[in-house]
Amino acid sequence: MAQGSVQVTHTGTARGAGRWRRRTGEYGSLAAALEAAADGDVLSLAPGTYRENVVLERAVTLRGPGGAVGSVRIAPADGVALTVRASAVVEGLHVEGEDAAVPAVLVETGRPELTGLRVVTRSAAGIEVRGDARPTVRRCAVDNPGGTGVTFADGSGGVLEGCEVLAAGRSGVAVRGGSSAHLSQCRIHHAGGAGLLLTGEGSTVEAVGCEVYEIKGAGVQLTSRASGELTDCTVHRTSGDGISLDTEAVVRLTGCEVHDVPENAVDLRSRAQARLTRVTVRRFGRNGLSVWDAGTRAEAVQCEVHDSTGDYPAVWVSDGAAATFTSCRVHDVPDALVVLDRGSAVEADDTDLAQVRGTAVSVSDGATVALEQCRIRDAATGAWFRDHGSGGTVRDTTVDSVASGIIVTKGADPAVEGCTISSPTEAGVFVSAAGRGSFTGCRVTGSLGYGFHVIDGCRTALTRCRTERCARGGYEFADAGPAAPEGSGGPVVEDCTSDESAETASARPTVPAARTEPEPDGLLGAFAPQPAGAAGGARPAAEAQAEARPAREVLAELDTLVGLENVKREVRALTDMIEVGRRRRQAGLKAASVRRHLVFTGSPGTGKTTVARMYGEILSSLGVLDRGHLVEVSRVDLVGEHIGSTAIRTQQAFERAHGGVLFIDEAYALAPEDSGRDFGREAIDTLVKLMEDHRESVVVIAAGYTTEMERFLAVNPGVASRFSRTITFGDYTAEELLRIVSQQAEEHEYRLGDGTSEALLKYFTVIPKGAGFGNGRTARQTFEAMVERHAGRVAQLPDPTTDELTLLYADDIPALP
Repeated sequence: MAQGSVQVTHTGTARGAGRWRRRTGEYGSLAAALEAAADGDVLSLAPGTYRENVVLERAVTLRGPGGAVGSVRIAPADGVALTVRASAVVEGLHVEGEDAAVPAVLVETGRPELTGLRVVTRSAAGIEVRGDARPTVRRCAVDNPGGTGVTFADGSGGVLEGCEVLAAGRSGVAVRGGSSAHLSQCRIHHAGGAGLLLTGEGSTVEAVGCEVYEIKGAGVQLTSRASGELTDCTVHRTSGDGISLDTEAVVRLTGCEVHDVPENAVDLRSRAQARLTRVTVRRFGRNGLSVWDAGTRAEAVQCEVHDSTGDYPAVWVSDGAAATFTSCRVHDVPDALVVLDRGSAVEADDTDLAQVRGTAVSVSDGATVALEQCRIRDAATGAWFRDHGSGGTVRDTTVDSVASGIIVTKGADPAVEGCTISSPTEAGVFVSAAGRGSFTGCRVTGSLGYGFHVIDGCRTALTRCRTERCARGGYEFADAGPAAPEGSGGPVVEDCTSDESAETASARPTVPAARTEPEPDGLLGAFAPQPAGAAGGARPAAEAQAEARPAREVLAELDTLVGLENVKREVRALTDMIEVGRRRRQAGLKAASVRRHLVFTGSPGTGKTTVARMYGEILSSLGVLDRGHLVEVSRVDLVGEHIGSTAIRTQQAFERAHGGVLFIDEAYALAPEDSGRDFGREAIDTLVKLMEDHRESVVVIAAGYTTEMERFLAVNPGVASRFSRTITFGDYTAEELLRIVSQQAEEHEYRLGDGTSEALLKYFTVIPKGAGFGNGRTARQTFEAMVERHAGRVAQLPDPTTDELTLLYADDIPALP
């Protein structure tokens, strides 16, 4: 029974005055008033609750009083509370529905206007639009924890302006069955399904200035060939993906923001298409943008992806998908851009990748990238081409402040042109394990390691490249080793230069795989080997011994090294133990088991690598190891960027070292103090197992600073137990550094003039010995600087004598750093 009354007012012309007099007045029920009303009439509802199923079949105006919201309630016991089948106007009503099988408000036909409604219900839908209906819904609020907020179905359409879905048990707004909707300045929140759902071919949405948040599912979901265009919209605080596309769905996003999403911010699959313009994605838990499956494509222009809260790449492209980036920024993320699987491709132009904790660009499993005029900075690795079939092009791109600039491994073959790599801490370019790649017109500056480091005989092509101020050398080409393919032949070098030498590297266009050390080139040789007497000198990373020398011969060479008296005693003690054990076994006696794995601690340049190489030779001569060769690795060679890849890389390093010594330089880097998301511990765990499984075929030496190595040994309970002893390499005294310089002078046919030794002794006494002090390396660099200053002085003499050509004086000593 209805409460209140209905005032019916006729708005027609005088011609209908007789009929008007019969209709105007108050009615006790809505049904009676509607029966009397005609098109154009206004029905004014007095405050109260009308427990009727209201059906509007004429173009009337149904209006609540202008007072408090909710003073007029349409609240039947069951069924549809309000059905609209005409171009009616409904204003200021509170509608309640209790029937879960039907909607609270149903619009079936016409172009009605619904304004200021509040729909509070537990129905299948708060408002449902069907068929050929095209309503305009303004400033309405829907609260429906039992079903969908607003549904457009069966080819219908309509406009939502300034509306709010306060709660929905399922989707906030659903557009299905070829329907279309325009949303302007709407808010959709606290939905149990998707915030905005589009599904079915022909289903479309245009949304402007809308906000979607506090959603249990995806913020915006398009599937089954639906399409949408979102402008200046915000999607945030969802439990699922921010924006999800599937099965040939298409979306265009302009000026939108997606943030605070625990899953993927924007996810595309199954041939979906997306174009993003000026879109900002931030604080996401998985991928900022993920693109899957052949035929799926994303295009981003002037977009920004930043501040990941998870451990996943910011951009993920896989399974044959494609993506393009123009003038975009990706920063403060674990990994920036990961492309994998054959057929997957990414193009990036004028794009910044910065503050990347892992790899800026990772390409694997046959994927390709095309980077042009991009900028990569502050990353662990600039670009990593991982395996066979992976490649593409990198042109006119800068890579700055990274651990490694570009890594090429396992058959990958990128073309890199006109790129500059600045200030890498490990290597500008690192190629290993049958990696290829061509580098044309590239430049590496300020590397703390090598400029170009090519090992395993990889057939990398370097053309017109340049290195400057590289601490360990501009170019390092190690021998082929067991990982190189047969006939690889080593790198091909043409017209390359380095500031280490006045000559060009093109004098050696090809480095044969059998060569372990290049010939001297230029003044002292841009790639010249270091003399054995300078214990800090580093030789190529993988060096096979053609014929093992007797242990006594290697020990005699060890004795010639400057200083290291404690080290020499330790190595002799180990050698004696192994030799006596061998003889006892030959005599049929029990022999103590000697753990051969060692820890070398001490500052850089104290001879750790040189002694490790000799130790391998000794073990080979005693029959403990088959080859005794040295394979030198660091963190970049062992630690992968994703779960599972670290174990594979560590296993491969062991395979290369089979029958020899695996020398892990700066091993403490595998266990950083602030590990966070770090796979270094996985490398350590894998090492512990492999050291046990291959204890008869591989000897492991872990090296690094003394304090840091103590932390490394404490990371895993099994680490310390695997190493037999720790050998400390003390810093060279000033007298010992002087002896190293004297040995180098003699090696290169120079002499120290009167007073030079005393000046050098004073120089080495007062030289700053901070973290960058290189001990034997400092002695070598000092000698090279003296030779350079000597050359500048003698070159001015018209006819120098032999003494003038060979004598080095105190004035040739460089200034203190």
